[in-house]
Amino acid sequence: MALSFTSTLPRISPSPKSSPSSLPPYPRAVPATVCCSAEDNAAAAGEKRAGLALTRRDAAKLIGTSIGIELLSCSRLLVRTADAADLIQRRQRSEFLSSVRVTLATGLKGSPDLIPPVLTLALNDAITYDKATKTGGPNGSIRFSSEISRPENKGLSAALSFVDDAKKEIDSYSKGGPISYSDLIQFAAQSAVKATFLASAIRKCGGNEEKGSLLYSAYGSSGQWGLFDKQLGRSDTSEPDPEGRVPQWDKASVQDMKEKFTSIGLGPRQLAVMSAFLGPDQNATEALLASDKDVAPWVEKYQRSRETVSQTDYEVDLITTLTKISSLGQNINYEAYSYPRPKVDFSKLKL
Repeated sequence: MALSFTSTLPRISPSPKSSPSSLPPYPRAVPATVCCSAEDNAAAAGEKRAGLALTRRDAAKLIGTSIGIELLSCSRLLVRTADAADLIQRRQRSEFLSSVRVTLATGLKGSPDLIPPVLTLALNDAITYDKATKTGGPNGSIRFSSEISRPENKGLSAALSFVDDAKKEIDSYSKGGPISYSDLIQFAAQSAVKATFLASAIRKCGGNEEKGSLLYSAYGSSGQWGLFDKQLGRSDTSEPDPEGRVPQWDKASVQDMKEKFTSIGLGPRQLAVMSAFLGPDQNATEALLASDKDVAPWVEKYQRSRETVSQTDYEVDLITTLTKISSLGQNINYEAYSYPRPKVDFSKLKL
């Protein structure tokens, strides 16, 4: 005997209050029969030919389709919720990073003599990376007294003090926890690099800061910092990095420098573009680098580029190289510095 589900089948028809002329002529649902056995199938053969019977397979398809639609609806809701949470976190991180940039830029503008040591501080913290052991890198280890006091870090104490002071200010307004030294040191270098780019534009405008700022805004490479900015979320190490991984740049030969850059996956081109990071006197450093046949062509290329209005080749290659060095061996936490939004208690709202 066939099981009847006629009571559960929907009846689709216009609402009595609707005008027949305004709605399409939907047909009324016709009672149907679900056949659950061979005998029932045979008995309902006539009905099936007339389109009035459903087999178990048909019923299963209908039920499966209904469940699938429900699951799809739920999954879309979950995706929308996840996307919304991700957007909130990205906005929080972006706002935090904007505040960090202001703090660093303000500090460096007041003490431009700190720009060279800040650049070297960032390089020396990052270039401790060892590919073989996957240790070191931009992990904030240079903050430890036993590391900052090493011969290769001579003259960098003032830069570290600048970072310490900036950290205190940033931590005071951070809603997502204290900023790591590893992040702060690299973003301090970014601010220092931007300051040198801006200073170059101002010089090309005869010292006029307003015109120089407009020139840098129009022709500078600010849009190239996207990947660098995304790497906000480095973790600090709890101990100094091993000794002997960083050359004394003022005493190292060009060959020593090339070998160090090669050990972290870079070459003569990147060594040349990072000349401002290798000591307080960029011109003296470049004169030394130009004595090497492998590095000299790149030194000359970037010197020519810096004489152009946009100095695009120099800026783009420097940003690209710094971005790579500043992420050596790091696992970035892309949720760092985000925070839960306060919940609104609607019961306490006065209407």
